[in-house]
Amino acid sequence: MSDKKVRSDGRYQASIYLGNGEYKYIYARSRKELDDKVLDAKMQLNKGIDIKPELDSFGEWAEQWLSIKQYSVSWKRYTAYKGNIQMMAPLSPYSLDKLRPIDFQQLFFRLYTEGVAIQTINACKCAAKQVYDLAISNRVTDFNPITAVKLPKDTAPADNDRRALTDEEMKWIIDTPHRMQCAAMIMIFAGLRKGELLALQWQNVDLQHKTITVRQTVYQGKGGSAIKAGGKSSNAARVVDIPQILADHLTGIERTSLFVCPNTHGDMMSESAWKRAWDSYLCDLNLKYGDFPPGYTPPKSKFAPQKIPFVIPRITAHWLRHTYITLLYKSGVDVLTAKEQADHADISTTLEIYTHLDKQYKRRQIDKLDEYMRYEKAAT
Repeated sequence: MSDKKVRSDGRYQASIYLGNGEYKYIYARSRKELDDKVLDAKMQLNKGIDIKPELDSFGEWAEQWLSIKQYSVSWKRYTAYKGNIQMMAPLSPYSLDKLRPIDFQQLFFRLYTEGVAIQTINACKCAAKQVYDLAISNRVTDFNPITAVKLPKDTAPADNDRRALTDEEMKWIIDTPHRMQCAAMIMIFAGLRKGELLALQWQNVDLQHKTITVRQTVYQGKGGSAIKAGGKSSNAARVVDIPQILADHLTGIERTSLFVCPNTHGDMMSESAWKRAWDSYLCDLNLKYGDFPPGYTPPKSKFAPQKIPFVIPRITAHWLRHTYITLLYKSGVDVLTAKEQADHADISTTLEIYTHLDKQYKRRQIDKLDEYMRYEKAAT
């Protein structure tokens, strides 16, 4: 039930009784606007949405979201999230229900014109969406303005940020011995994340049944690398079925450490040790398979004093994991199984990749038809 009156400043006011002696006050510049706002408030109440926290700001809910992320992601990831929220500071004082898509739209375009990296702007948008999702799940609001925000055309993540290896690049990995070859093979054919790989121990590898059980992962905390139970999306262990090519590769590796991919001393590999070893691996691949400029003869050793041009793509751990999901798709593995094997927290992530691959490979099939028709036309 609501009580309406005209204030001394000319504005219209209504109060809605919420129970327990609490009221919700609504203000408007006209009777019609007031009636519309009252109706909207009552509809939200009927949905079970808490309409009391009118003063709850975007910044306050962003802090709530960060406090949850602090204990569910690595320190490195948390620091990145915190930076994303800080970049949206101009919107922090405003109530959640007062911010519109255009407010975020204008902020993101301003960041873009100021030269902020396109990946960073996209990360800000994702963070803002999750803040609103948290508020919606707590029945503070029922509208997420971020879903309607359009970024500049080239702010979408580049395909190269999540592309799969080509067949030729996969052959490089399979055919080139190096102490990081094992890590690359596991990421390609089991889809483990880098943190899961660094924490992987031989006791969790069952070559007889061709499985890898992911029980823990490495994350970067304030004091450096640390191990926590479970994978990225949950605390429960997951069992990944591996193909014969990976089982054969792991069978041939000498077990000199508890860890499957240790450092040179047999201990768990640190972030800096990983970077050095991975750079060394890429240098070997570059020297062996690089398409160097005409007339240039590369030295036989990567330790040559002269600088060797880096001409192959700089393969990343993320590329290898995306290759694994692509292999699942090409093998006909259904999306639910792929989600469990890849340990995606939300099936929408797997569906997005599968949908992208659908478009990519269907286009290739049509290209084959075009090629066939050109051949037929030339033959007649």
